[in-house]
Amino acid sequence: MMDLKTYGYTEIEVIPDGLLPGRVTELRRERFTVMTEQGKVTAVLKGAFYHNAETRVDFPCVGDFVLLHYNDSGDSLIVTVLPRRSQFSRANYSGHAAGYVKTVREQVVATNFDYVFILSSLNWDFNVTRIMRYLTQASQSGGQPVVILTKADLVEDYKLPLAEVTQSIPDVPVHAISSHTGLGLNELALYLMPGKTVVFLGMSGVGKSSLLNALIKQDVMKVQTIREADSRGRHTTTHRQLFMLPSGTMVIDTPGMRELGLFNADEGIRASFNDVEQWFPQCRFTHCRHQTEPGCAVLAALADGSLSRERLEHYIAQQHENKFIQDKASYLIDKNARNKTITIWSKQTKKNRGWKK
Repeated sequence: MMDLKTYGYTEIEVIPDGLLPGRVTELRRERFTVMTEQGKVTAVLKGAFYHNAETRVDFPCVGDFVLLHYNDSGDSLIVTVLPRRSQFSRANYSGHAAGYVKTVREQVVATNFDYVFILSSLNWDFNVTRIMRYLTQASQSGGQPVVILTKADLVEDYKLPLAEVTQSIPDVPVHAISSHTGLGLNELALYLMPGKTVVFLGMSGVGKSSLLNALIKQDVMKVQTIREADSRGRHTTTHRQLFMLPSGTMVIDTPGMRELGLFNADEGIRASFNDVEQWFPQCRFTHCRHQTEPGCAVLAALADGSLSRERLEHYIAQQHENKFIQDKASYLIDKNARNKTITIWSKQTKKNRGWKK
C-alpha cells in the first residue's frame, strides 16, 4: 500500500466507513486520476456534483484531496472534496471574445499548494505589468508567491530586468533562471522540499514545461518552439496535472493563460500594493479621491518621490478591473435568482390555471 502522506495528505477528520481518501493528480475531460493508498485509480464524479454545475466552484481540481468509493474493477466514484487550504482562481469570461461579457464565473485553477511560481520569460514578451496581475491573484491564494524569470540565457544582461521586477514588487522573491543551462536552478532548492506542492502559472511559451523537465530530470513534458514574431509559444500543457519530483516535491503544471482575469481580488490588491495604501490614512479627508484635495498624503508622496506614479497607476487599474468583475458577478447572481423566481411563479401560475379548468 502507498503512504498518501507523501502526497501531502494529513488526516484532519474521521473518514466515514466505505470511503477512501485520495489526491487528484490529473483531469482529462470528465475523468480524474487520483492517488490513494490503493495506488493510482481512475474516478468519475457523483451525480450530485452536476446540480447547479454552472455556479459551483467545488468541482474537484488538480491538487484537491477527495473522498471516493473505491472500485478495484472499474471507475471509482468521487463523493466529496475535502476543505482546501489554498486555491488559485481566475475570472472566467463568457462572451468576452465577442466584445462584451455575458457571464463572469470563478475558475479554480489549482488547490492545496505551498508556493505559487509565477513564470515570465526574459525574451521580447517580458511584461512587468502582467507579472503584477499574477502576483495580485496569487497573494490571496493562500500560497507564497515566487517570481521566476525564465530564459535568462537568451538575453545579454538578465540583471537589468531582474532589478526592474524586484523594484516593482518589493518583498516577493524573484529568481532568474535558465532551464537549458541550469543557471539559477540551485536557488529553487529552498522551495522544493519533500511534501511541499508548487503550482506553475504563466502564459504560453514562458518555459513552464522546460522548467518541469529540468527539475524532474527527464522529458516528461513536450516542449514546443516559440514564434519568433512575438516570442510567444503555443500551448504545450493542454490540461492540469500534478507531478512528483525526485526531491519529493509535487508540481502542478497548468496550461498557459492568455489573459488572467482578477476575481475577488480585494485581499490580493491590498497585499500587493501595501506601499500605496499605506498613505491613505494620512490624508486630511477620509474619503479623499487623491486627485486635487488639499492635505492629500498620496499627492504629497508623489511630489517628493516617496511613491511612484507608475505604482499608483497599476493600483488604480487593478482596482477598476476588480470592481467591474465584482459588480458584474453580483448583477449576474441577482439576475439568475430573479429568473429562477420568475420561472417558479410561471410554473405555479400555469398549474393553478390548469387546476381551475
